[in-house]
Amino acid sequence: MDIEAGPTGDGRAVPVEWTVMESAIGPLFLAATGRGLVRVEFHADAARREDMLGRLASRLGTAPVECASGLLAEAICRLDRYFAGEPGDVDLPLDWSLTTGFNRTVLRELASGVPYGTVVGYGELARRVGQPGAAQAVGAAMGSNPLPVVVPCHRVVESDGGLGGFGGGTETKRQLLALEGVLPAPLF
Repeated sequence: MDIEAGPTGDGRAVPVEWTVMESAIGPLFLAATGRGLVRVEFHADAARREDMLGRLASRLGTAPVECASGLLAEAICRLDRYFAGEPGDVDLPLDWSLTTGFNRTVLRELASGVPYGTVVGYGELARRVGQPGAAQAVGAAMGSNPLPVVVPCHRVVESDGGLGGFGGGTETKRQLLALEGVLPAPLF
């Protein structure tokens, strides 16, 4: 599900809730507003969590609170199913407040146009958004993705078959692609 959202524009802060959930790729920091999931962060140790809380407060105008009303319950449930191997995209309402412009355009195309179990090249994704020479800019958009896993930047690979970069690390990217059946699972 896709929700076009941005800052409220009227000076009001957007309430934000957060939690850390365990997953097959390590702890994930999740944050949501009433509009939808707004942030996912890999490797959510205490230092990274504190950094995310400060950055979200700055960007969204209010200090996030830990799981106050259940905004994250559906996200946790769907991500648990995804990591348990249930095929399909993690289809959730998304709050796009933390991305704008070209990056938002690319990420929205990725979310809607690259389904579970498939991959796309950086250049192909650039072509899909009408910027065929912007493969490097697509890479930058992947690096700024505020919603990894849910907006599946792990599915974007190099045209020569290489994995390419990944904010969660290449081993995490490899694990996610193996989970989706794109790569073989490691032997040990």
